Amino acid sequence: MDYKAFIDEQIAEIKESVGNQIAMNALSGGVDSSVVSVLGHRAIGNRLKTVFIENGLMRQGEPQRVLKIFSDMGIPIQIIDAKREFLGALKGLTDPEEKRNAITKTFYATVFGRLVRETGAKYLLHGTILTDIEETVAGIKRQHNILAQIGIDPEKEYGYQVLEPLKTLRKDGVREVAKLLGLPPEITQRIPFPGPALATRIVGEVTEERLATVRAATAIVEEELSDTGAFQYMAILLSDRATGMVGGKREFGQIIVVRCIHSVDARTATPVELPWDKLKRICERITAIKDVNRCLYDLTPKPPATIEYI
Repeated sequence: MDYKAFIDEQIAEIKESVGNQIAMNALSGGVDSSVVSVLGHRAIGNRLKTVFIENGLMRQGEPQRVLKIFSDMGIPIQIIDAKREFLGALKGLTDPEEKRNAITKTFYATVFGRLVRETGAKYLLHGTILTDIEETVAGIKRQHNILAQIGIDPEKEYGYQVLEPLKTLRKDGVREVAKLLGLPPEITQRIPFPGPALATRIVGEVTEERLATVRAATAIVEEELSDTGAFQYMAILLSDRATGMVGGKREFGQIIVVRCIHSVDARTATPVELPWDKLKRICERITAIKDVNRCLYDLTPKPPATIEYI
């Protein structure tokens, strides 16, 4: 594919679609949303209002990191505090599909619905990629950013139209576009991170306490595995508990699963054969987290597993 021509085409399409109206987009700091942010700003300048939704589900220091990167690029970002809305919507939910639906509704109807009314925006630019569409339509996993493809009319339901500049690309193609747009390696080489964020790394109910546990484990895993060259790595908190011993006393503690995989476009994936010393060090650090007494390594390829757990 001629990615330079792709960039020019998408900028022209955004200009034509939005016209003189205002558009919005949500930036997570991932390569998909980052590319959309740059394309949108090159197309319509300050008529694209870019926001970072602080949903309470992000990794340590994420809002500040993303804000600095794009501030250095001259793209203004507004941080929207929506922790209360998202955690409230997830309260009591354990079914994976119900959790994803709650996040989708909160994002599009509650949070963005309010922002659209406040700004008068008529369009939402979204970083949907081809793999998102394929997996949702095939019934493999409902991606939170899929609307029209499953019969949801965003203009009718939420009051704005959705534009998807990346819907014909897979992850490797998006990375190539990101490089051509001049995005820094921290973005172009960033491992995939799901839109619903750490909610996809918690099996069972999402609470502030469980988020703190998986957030701490995620920081350890990302630090330890950043030199592996893997496509993606993560920590998952299971809903079950296991008997253990801490300080010579019996404990019914939490279980963290570590996943590290090779892939090109996320359609298939194989587990990385990590050195034993690295696995031991990760286990020692993770089981030092309060209330965690088991650390497991997932050897399952995709298929039969998906990359994420939820």
